[in-house]
Amino acid sequence: IDFDLILENVKDLNVLAGEGISQIEHTPGGARLRQPEPLPLTLYQNGIVMFNGPFRPYEDPSTQQCLQDITDGYFPSELQMHYPDGI
Repeated sequence: IDFDLILENVKDLNVLAGEGISQIEHTPGGARLRQPEPLPLTLYQNGIVMFNGPFRPYEDPSTQQCLQDITDGYFPSELQMHYPDGI
């Protein structure tokens, strides 16, 4: 697993997702600035944790697909369920 490439691509994907950019959220009687909610991803020596969910070992096929998507420079395809309109 190329952790350096994964970390570099995560940084790039964070920029694409709007990291550091506030969005206008309209409220009754006005508006406020809102930052996108972060998606926690923790890399361990033997697996990952995403969304503060269960530990996923690197041997798990869904974990391998997730990391392959990131390595290829894409958002993990499994996020489509959580973000059907995109990130």
